[in-house]
Amino acid sequence: PSMSFFLFFAFWLSLIALAHWYVGRRVINAATLQGVQRRVAWLVVAAIFLVPQIPFFLFINGVQSTLVDVLSWAGYVVLGFFSLALTFFVLRDLVILVSRGIMKLHSSPNVGLSTPAYNVDRRRFILHSSNIGIIGFAAAATGYGLTEARRRATIERVEVPLHNLPDEFDGFRIVQFTDLHVGPTIKREFVEGIAEQVQGLKGDLIAFTGDLADGSVAWLRDDVTPLRELSAPHGKFFVTGNHEYYSGAEPWVKETGRLGFDVLVNEYRLLTQGNSSIVLAGITDYSGGDFIPSHKSDPTAALASAPDGCTRILLAHQPRSIYAAKETAIDLQLSGHTHGGQFFPWNHLATLNQPYIKGLHRHENTWIYVSRGTGYWGPPLRMGVPPEITVITLRRTWPF
Repeated sequence: PSMSFFLFFAFWLSLIALAHWYVGRRVINAATLQGVQRRVAWLVVAAIFLVPQIPFFLFINGVQSTLVDVLSWAGYVVLGFFSLALTFFVLRDLVILVSRGIMKLHSSPNVGLSTPAYNVDRRRFILHSSNIGIIGFAAAATGYGLTEARRRATIERVEVPLHNLPDEFDGFRIVQFTDLHVGPTIKREFVEGIAEQVQGLKGDLIAFTGDLADGSVAWLRDDVTPLRELSAPHGKFFVTGNHEYYSGAEPWVKETGRLGFDVLVNEYRLLTQGNSSIVLAGITDYSGGDFIPSHKSDPTAALASAPDGCTRILLAHQPRSIYAAKETAIDLQLSGHTHGGQFFPWNHLATLNQPYIKGLHRHENTWIYVSRGTGYWGPPLRMGVPPEITVITLRRTWPF
């Protein structure tokens, strides 16, 4: 990793440390812990801060082992729990702050700036009780989110009307899955279940829109092997996601080829059914060129020699590729990347650099479908956005 990466990481760690100090101070002070109990409590806060960092440091230094996977499970679950707890603490404290401000505004002018007298012990008791409630609720929410993330993927069925679709392709079914993130917490058993679901849908074509793995090919080869069994009449296709570049895109491109996928690196294929054809193109991840110059994402190059007048479908990992892709007159873009936000409050932050987070949308003259993802990344949590495998059915329709 570059020096700029380490500077950013140091800044990020400082923010996380500040967040842990904030939560620790609120909990420990309200509990009126003193002496040894107070020191032990701060050690617990420090452990909650450090546990998620250890496997990450090992990962970026290329250390992969069963022990690292176990540490990752512990670290990511703790990180998810703390993320939820922090959110609830901030929301609670904002309510307290606003309430106190309103009370000051409504206090009698004869009393000046004073507020109604409160029993200090009673206030501390209420604060301590709410702290316990928040911690318990965050723990319960973590358990729920873990169950949602690990459960069988939901099958979403979406029909997309395309006015220039040939009659022979009316009803053509694309099975899309994406963002598996095979790695420390997602292993072969999970992948086997996904492969079974995908194959059972019997699509005309299978599309995997990136982020297969978090780790090296050497370490994860056996875990991704079940994807080799996937097949469809018109083939199975893969495009890179941003996480391929964190784990070594070139080895993973070779590995997905070994698994039987046709890897589209800014190129297209012509799909023929009967006497008609449609174009399926695929581009590298939006950020690919930052890692490998030859992997710069380029929809124009991908479709440069594609025949005019054909229906054009584009596989692109990130939804924001739509801005460049729409200039190539594509009819439909299939994307992933966002995980649908995965869990609160990150579902709102995901909107900062992506035009769409989930579902089917019309972007000017182009359709775009964004999958919620089939796996998860980081904390093994999903809340309100279950994992999905999507069946995209193409329908012929005439413009009004």
